[in-house]
Amino acid sequence: MKRKRLTAFLLVILLTPVFAFGQSPLKGSVERIKVHGKSLEGNLEGNPTDPDVSIYLPPSYKKESKRRYPVVYLLHGFTDTDAQWYGLVKHWINLPTIVDKVFTAGQAEEMIIVTPNAFTRSGGSYYSNSITAGNWEDFVSKELVTYIDQHYRTIAKAASRGLAGHSMGGYGTIRIGERHPEIFSSIYLLSPCCLAPGNPRSAEALARIEAVKTPEDIAKADFMTKVALAYAAAWSPNPLRPPFYADPIVENGKLNTAAEVKWNANMSLPSIDQYITNLKQMKGIGFDAGDRDQPIAANIKILHEILDNYKIEHSYEEYQGDHINKIGERIETKVLPFFSKTLVTK
Repeated sequence: MKRKRLTAFLLVILLTPVFAFGQSPLKGSVERIKVHGKSLEGNLEGNPTDPDVSIYLPPSYKKESKRRYPVVYLLHGFTDTDAQWYGLVKHWINLPTIVDKVFTAGQAEEMIIVTPNAFTRSGGSYYSNSITAGNWEDFVSKELVTYIDQHYRTIAKAASRGLAGHSMGGYGTIRIGERHPEIFSSIYLLSPCCLAPGNPRSAEALARIEAVKTPEDIAKADFMTKVALAYAAAWSPNPLRPPFYADPIVENGKLNTAAEVKWNANMSLPSIDQYITNLKQMKGIGFDAGDRDQPIAANIKILHEILDNYKIEHSYEEYQGDHINKIGERIETKVLPFFSKTLVTK
């Protein structure tokens, strides 16, 4: 009976440890499953309520059947997918090969890595709760964690759960992490976007946004137009305004002030003082960005100064690089060792 219930809600794809593009076999393994999200039901964009979830299981997982593991939930960036990050589609990063290298070399304690596919109609959910895009904050922090704890050999407590992410995923990490210290005890932000207001749009940019009239137009839109549409879906939803179910972004050639106010309210730095008590509960906080990745590098410096003011211990670094060219290296040399130290691994 249990098996029937599982197959009704879950499709498990056991991926061969040999990846495409001439890569070496993994010592660990990857599973790609579907996890049903009740919190995603009824979203107005029509995004999947059973999103794909990629899971890396460390080398010893299938050999040591009684061993339990800490888990790091790693959130991908805007317009990315879990398939891209896990080597199923050629991309600028292949997470399993990086993690495999670290664990087989003994550079960090073994752990399970979990990445949900948060790609939406407009390119990304921003891991926020929205009637339009779906309640992604609830899905990640409650339903996904519960599912993984029930179906994998995890150490099912906050002290053994970490949350990390790149770009939009870095934003999602601080958004979810600061709200849920009872679920995640350590967080690491890689080049986190959307920490502060201050993204002026030219008249030409506003015209490109206004030119998007149908959902089909989104695929042809430029990156920053997609960002604006995703902001609207996540942070200024409106169930009475099809087909995008969001407040208008542009009115009479100008950015809609009411929508912009809602967007700014969802940026992390303006509201961080409200979550200081929660952040003080964290066992580990880390973040970094490349020096050529502006304004992100400038914004994480502000985050560093705020945490310093509150005497909250954290790891902060601005390194030589841009938005993506060092991310694999940072995961290998910084992120995984960070969680190896901050999470309870036994």
